[in-house]
Amino acid sequence: MTNQLPSLILKKGEDRRLRAGHLWIFSNEVDTKRSPLVGFEAGALVQVEAAGGRPLGLAYINPHSLIAARLLTHGKALPDFGALLRRRLRTALALRERLFEQPYYRLVFGESDLLPGLVVDRFGDVLVVQIATAGMEARRATIIEALQTEIAPRGMVIQNQLPMRELEGLPTGVPEVIGEVPEKLTVIENGLTFSVNMAAGQKTGWFFDQRDNRARLARYVKGRRVLDLFSYAGGWGVTAAKAGASQVLCVDSSAGALEMARENAALNGVAVETMEEDAFKALAALREAGEKFDVVTVDPPAFVKRRKDFKAGIAGYQRLNQAALQVVAQDGILVSCSCSHHLPEQELLNIVQRSARHVDRYAQLLEWGHQSVDHPEHPAIPETRYLKSVTLRVISNE
Repeated sequence: MTNQLPSLILKKGEDRRLRAGHLWIFSNEVDTKRSPLVGFEAGALVQVEAAGGRPLGLAYINPHSLIAARLLTHGKALPDFGALLRRRLRTALALRERLFEQPYYRLVFGESDLLPGLVVDRFGDVLVVQIATAGMEARRATIIEALQTEIAPRGMVIQNQLPMRELEGLPTGVPEVIGEVPEKLTVIENGLTFSVNMAAGQKTGWFFDQRDNRARLARYVKGRRVLDLFSYAGGWGVTAAKAGASQVLCVDSSAGALEMARENAALNGVAVETMEEDAFKALAALREAGEKFDVVTVDPPAFVKRRKDFKAGIAGYQRLNQAALQVVAQDGILVSCSCSHHLPEQELLNIVQRSARHVDRYAQLLEWGHQSVDHPEHPAIPETRYLKSVTLRVISNE
């Protein structure tokens, strides 16, 4: 089968990243005279070759995307995608089963698990699947069959409302439900139990990537007053309350998210207060009322989704952190996060430092945080390292 695949030929010198382990091929790296992109069907398998004819691996292609192809194998191509997929799933599962006693985690993290375009989150016996690229969409049935064979879930939700699907020229719409899927999914994280409503949820329903960062929050909150901004279903806030915080205020613009936060607090035998408001407006109101919190967590959505958003995103992060610092009590703690890949880790710290200087505070760095271990990084693909957080002690400059 390998010899029957059409060849995607790269320009001279454009194979360096692939030989270093990267999986992406950009459209401007393709020798379009020898292998015109218009001649390929979106999602088709191709044999990638260096300019001199050296085989580089098997990839799927999308001639309509900036990332024209994504490698599935390096070197000699494998003929059976189903067998390759099942083997990669078993490898991914082995890591998560080593890390976690209970099956609540990100099972597949795209490129890092050598399955570009595929994300799978596991909620016990239910899987939530994101198929983001034309190559994986073309193999949807094979993916579903492999997950059923290797994981044997009670039910699956295939999420189709992804911005990346639009970029890939794929249809978006309501999720596809396979098997038995309850209205609410359970998450067990750091000894706590959470429930998320899929209808009101974001992305796959839970942000497993903050698990390790939330676990570290416990040491700072006992007997303290905590403000959880962009709280969603209460991951940070309920963790703080269970760790002994004297008071927790969860702020989110979604009434559905705050309802989940209150329910999750009750589920764990604690209580949180909620405030339905835009985070910037909430911070302004809290500052005007003279409110101060011993611990403030700031976990916003990505402000820098694309490179061209960088300048505006920096301004947004700085405005947010500056406002948050103004409600942090003397000798308080600020946990500031960013899930924007395009925002460098050091720049997040620089933003908080500039914000602290602007409000005449001193921010003392205590900890760096990153995505949890079920979101492994591909060493050759910087884009897989996206989540960063800083934990700082905030004191007076006097």
